[in-house]
Amino acid sequence: MIDLKVTQIGNSLGVILPKELLSKLGVAKGDTLHAIETPDGIRLTHAEPDFEAQMKVAREVMRERRAVLRELAK
Repeated sequence: MIDLKVTQIGNSLGVILPKELLSKLGVAKGDTLHAIETPDGIRLTHAEPDFEAQMKVAREVMRERRAVLRELAK
């Protein structure tokens, strides 16, 4: 677990993300992070939420149609 401290940045509040966390998220200066509400709290992700939803559907299709996809891959 990484503790983050809320700090004053100009007229706003913000958090400073340590290098280790930035590396794990795969982000750099100028990138956009998405904060997604989940039943467990807030999730920070570099991926776009719409893309994540599309990938969830794609994974379900791949799981359900595994045999068909194997045949197509031959």
